[in-house]
Amino acid sequence: MNNPLVGKKITVVGMGYVGMSLAVLLARQHKVTMLDLVKEKVDMVNQGHSTVDDFEIKQYMVDESLNLKATLDPEEAFFESEFVIIATPTDYDPVSNAFDTRSIESVIKIVKKVNLGATIVIKSTVPIGYTAQISIDLDVKNILFSPEFLREGKALHDNLYPSRIIVGEKSKRGLLFGQLLANASLRRDVDCLYMSSTEAEAIKLFSNSYLAMRVSFFNEIDTFAEAKQLCTKHIIDGIGLDPRIGEGYNNPSFGYGGYCLPKDTKQLMTSFRDIPCAIVPAIVEANNKRKQHICDSILAKVPDVVGIYSLAMKVGSDNCRSAAIFDIMEMLKKNDVKVLVYDDTLANINLGYEKVTELDVFIKRSDIILANRIDEKIRMAGDKLYSRDIFNTD
Repeated sequence: MNNPLVGKKITVVGMGYVGMSLAVLLARQHKVTMLDLVKEKVDMVNQGHSTVDDFEIKQYMVDESLNLKATLDPEEAFFESEFVIIATPTDYDPVSNAFDTRSIESVIKIVKKVNLGATIVIKSTVPIGYTAQISIDLDVKNILFSPEFLREGKALHDNLYPSRIIVGEKSKRGLLFGQLLANASLRRDVDCLYMSSTEAEAIKLFSNSYLAMRVSFFNEIDTFAEAKQLCTKHIIDGIGLDPRIGEGYNNPSFGYGGYCLPKDTKQLMTSFRDIPCAIVPAIVEANNKRKQHICDSILAKVPDVVGIYSLAMKVGSDNCRSAAIFDIMEMLKKNDVKVLVYDDTLANINLGYEKVTELDVFIKRSDIILANRIDEKIRMAGDKLYSRDIFNTD
């Protein structure tokens, strides 16, 4: 008897962390085609390379037998696909105070023309209520939302060992999609929850906002301890040993950043319009105050030149999108402090700041060096190093 949970034709749109991790996860058991607008990314996948910095994705691309290919052609990608998974970026637009969902809508319109029978699964983060509304607006009935809960740099690991699988539909196709993800994972006892897409959308935004709140909370502990000349580590260790609190997301930083937390907290704040709330806006404000505090602490040392060591927001990732350090760099610049950047992963990116490619030269020229996370290379900076990294983790 044929196994209904293997051998499906699946299309994944988008080649970021979400798209790559899902494609590799599913290509172990299904025929997966990836679609993107960037030829260089398509070529990378077809040559057996990952488009993102994720150790296990790279490893699986080399060592595992994957039924995976990539294309620039939507008709080729969507032809006869049973599921089309959308994992395109939805950046936050400060003008409209909402996610920019145009990439999702463009995909839905093409799928509607090419393959009416495909079930469209939105994995991109969207406003609460978006899937139900876009189904009406574009007259597409076969669409559902399923949030992802991935860490950049460990995206495939988090799909192989998911904390939970949530599908925004209680239909037969919704149940099948949840089963496909669970069957492709290496965790046999994963909880699968089925609900409306609007409820699933809320879970995504509230989950990330809670994590942002936790990051901000421990950062405020660190701000307090630094101001009072107390040991932050002693305080956090004592708090984290309470099992109701735990030790995750407790390492102080320059502020939360990355692709998800900044935009998701802002979108949730917008979703609370006309609904009483205090905590969510406070999360956003707390992060802004943390970055200002870091800047003020540096300015108090009266440096002429400040070095920025690594722009990535966390260990094990090459992503520097919306990293807190950028806002701090701008604050320093406005105070007439010269900013130097050392980051050996961003050689071809124009940052608008002077880049120094030799570490010893970078250290010598800098009066103070800011490092959101410390590694062995930068420890040689000695007394010049300023970081709030206590546990050497994310």
